[in-house]
Amino acid sequence: MSRHFHFKPLLALAAALALGSAGPGQSSTAAQEEPAPEVIAPAEGAYPFYMPMQGLRPPAVKLFIKCDASRAAGREVYAGRDAASLYGRVEGGYEFVYEALDSAGKPCVYPFAPWQPQIVGPLQGTQYILRSSMPGHPVVFRTGDEWASIDLRLFDIGRQRIHFEMQDIQLDFPGAKQPKGGLNLEVFGGQRPGLFTAVIRRARIFGGKNAIFVPSGQTMLYVEDSDIAGNISSSPDQEHTTYINGTLVTHLRNSIWHGQRGWSNVASGHQLKDKAYLRIYENVTVANTPNGAPPSAMPLIDASIYGFTWSNNLRIQRQEPAQAVRDGLVDLRSDITYAAPDSYPWNVLANPGWHMPAAPLSVLDQVYLSVFLNTSVKSYRTEPYVFAVRPQGTWIEPGTTLVKGNDTTTRAQQRVISLAFNTTGNVGRVYAKEGWGFADPQVPAEARWIFDRDAFIRHALALIGR
Repeated sequence: MSRHFHFKPLLALAAALALGSAGPGQSSTAAQEEPAPEVIAPAEGAYPFYMPMQGLRPPAVKLFIKCDASRAAGREVYAGRDAASLYGRVEGGYEFVYEALDSAGKPCVYPFAPWQPQIVGPLQGTQYILRSSMPGHPVVFRTGDEWASIDLRLFDIGRQRIHFEMQDIQLDFPGAKQPKGGLNLEVFGGQRPGLFTAVIRRARIFGGKNAIFVPSGQTMLYVEDSDIAGNISSSPDQEHTTYINGTLVTHLRNSIWHGQRGWSNVASGHQLKDKAYLRIYENVTVANTPNGAPPSAMPLIDASIYGFTWSNNLRIQRQEPAQAVRDGLVDLRSDITYAAPDSYPWNVLANPGWHMPAAPLSVLDQVYLSVFLNTSVKSYRTEPYVFAVRPQGTWIEPGTTLVKGNDTTTRAQQRVISLAFNTTGNVGRVYAKEGWGFADPQVPAEARWIFDRDAFIRHALALIGR
């Protein structure tokens, strides 16, 4: 492979990245005329098989940011093309490559948040990439600015296909209490078959009201080998380590979520608030370790029953909070749909059209389903249960996404099943007493597809035509 970065067919490539936030500085004429150095291509690897990567085009704008000069100036200093030439706006996608090492050969620490231009023009097939110049060698952005953030802003994307990627980037924003997210993927207005994909590899993110914020939309998020470390806001209620609204897919691998703040008199937030239709967790640790305040007392994972979850080797760690702890560690909730009811394959409400059969495990392909393999729990106390499967309701409050009547439905009316296998740790029982939750059941031979991650993903996405 050439040592120059270049885009191969994206079905095989796994490497280009994206983000941003701040304002373009001016560089000297000499800096503008200096040729950009060779840039080593990112390591290759596969994107998730369900993520369609064909049809993307190379970014129209590529900028290389120098380490020592940028640190001295307190802003981006470029080699080759200068950001000033963009007049704060970019069309056709961008790639920002940050020099990985300083003159002493140490990881570069940039004392500011990355600048990101306003995005204009057609978006179809565009990519937005932020990465280190050396795969596997992180660059760090560190500032106490209360507005520090990477904020990708794409509105009314409609049916367009867009991709964002970030690799070997660390965001350390200890004063950033204002932005919605340390990484804010502010992408709105998607319509099928439009799709926004975001791939984050080898990242560390700390800052914002949520370390990662992803609004509702036609979005697939894939995160691997990363450390996501909580929020900074002065009001931790309803702010979380990661806040993912009604999206298509959340896929997390080999990563840790921790650091959500708590207060002694506030309900506080969750480590992982994830309302995606399909959630995949592989070798993920979720811990309520404190972040400048007591640990949160909430369940560590807040997910929706309206969809699908497949998890393997989920590690849950709970420290004692200052306030009364909320029972449960993984809360599969039914109080909000987070997407229009017609976005789901079956009715989100309990209704006469469904009655759970006498053998629930015989209909695993006909229900909203979560499967948890090899979950381990480490807590300051013996937890009464790990998973809670909340009941469906009977009506949605007009003008809202709030589901009501959850306390009036019967168990037989529920179209939701959760299964857990090999759950270990200091817990009293695996499931709360409500809902259809089964610990270590005997699964019929025809339903053993649930143990196959890829088969599970194909089943869930096929139900909604993805």
